Amino acid sequence: MKARLNKMILHLILLIGVFISIFPFYWLVVMASNKTGDILAFPPKLILGDELFANISKVIENVDFFQAFLNTLFVAGASTAGILFFCSLAGFTFAKFVFPGKRILFGGLLVTMMIPSQLSFIPSFLMVAEIGWASTFKALIIPGIASAFGIFWIKQFAEEAIHDSLLDAGRLDGCSPFRLYWHIALPILRPALAFLGIFSFIGSWNDYLWPLVALNDPEKFTLQVALSQLNGIYTTDYGMIMAGTLMATLPLIIFFIFVSRQFISGITAGAIKD
Repeated sequence: MKARLNKMILHLILLIGVFISIFPFYWLVVMASNKTGDILAFPPKLILGDELFANISKVIENVDFFQAFLNTLFVAGASTAGILFFCSLAGFTFAKFVFPGKRILFGGLLVTMMIPSQLSFIPSFLMVAEIGWASTFKALIIPGIASAFGIFWIKQFAEEAIHDSLLDAGRLDGCSPFRLYWHIALPILRPALAFLGIFSFIGSWNDYLWPLVALNDPEKFTLQVALSQLNGIYTTDYGMIMAGTLMATLPLIIFFIFVSRQFISGITAGAIKD
């Protein structure tokens, strides 16, 4: 009886946690489907309105949403692909190879994680402007293609997940260091790469400040920069802004659902028995 009661309490706590997690998204949908007056009313409306498609039409009329969407998808996809490749390669190297200066290099890498990214905006912009990358997608993709956090994350995972015996067997079969990485390490690193992919894609998709600094061509604006133009000087249509936010959020939810399944399957595929 006591065990059953504890199980019911645990389920109740989990349901409350799920409700708290889902409610902000539900509230976003409610605001996106109402007019500004209804959003600012007190007590607030908790039911869906009938202005969702009207607000979506306003978003499309005021900003080039679909161009910004494609820009963001390209930047986030390219950034994530680059981060997964270079961070997994560097993390695997730090975890399983011995070379001169390894400790110093890894220590310097950890130090960069303690520096706020905003402090690097001015020197980063001066660098990309000097080499002619200002207002190009290269300025958004290449500077962050080797993430210090990503390298640290992969290194920590690889140290425990990749057994030295597997690498020794690969060397006996004549594998080069890169083939060890490609054929042995990558399949085992799938769970870590799935998490890093989710983390990097969402971070790139939601990035606002660096694209705002690096881009001045409206045709290359990402979603976050384009949606910021919906704010009026004297009045703000919150229903339209929330509709734009909803349109920018839905692809992230779909992406997370897809990759989270890969995350679970990767844990099973990458398991190693001693």
